[in-house]
Amino acid sequence: MSLKIITYPNEILARKSEPVQAIDEDLKKLAQDMVETMYENKGIGLAAPQVGKNLRLITVDISGPEKREDLMILVNPEIVEKEGEVEGEEGCLSVIGYRARVKRAARVKVKAKNLEGEDIELEAEELLAICLQHEIDHLDGILFIDRISRLKRNLYDKRLQKWLKQRKK
Repeated sequence: MSLKIITYPNEILARKSEPVQAIDEDLKKLAQDMVETMYENKGIGLAAPQVGKNLRLITVDISGPEKREDLMILVNPEIVEKEGEVEGEEGCLSVIGYRARVKRAARVKVKAKNLEGEDIELEAEELLAICLQHEIDHLDGILFIDRISRLKRNLYDKRLQKWLKQRKK
């Protein structure tokens, strides 16, 4: 079942998420619904807060949205190592109509659990590293627009307010 994506400036997106306590059928269903939502909206990553759930759960598939060949579902992911720096353009399903260049670590090591409750560790670089950092940021209440200059952020906020006012008419 596809879920509704929460969009900025909803305060849910600014909250720090709670660790998952149990990997049960409800969590597995949420994960599958998140995967469906991510693909349906042509995303390559989705975090639970983006669908209104205050849990540390993310879905990532950088082969998508068309191919759908490299799906990862990570429970309680955390970045344990960072190395280097890279800058790339990012967008977000929760940040309507905006993309910006963001600086991130070039390589990361992430520890998490899979949906079977097994500990996993992965090292990532390039797009996967950026995507993991972006989604894990969501779990800490951070959006990519929190990582851009104040000027660019203010310009986006003004544009968004104008757009929201026009939508209400």
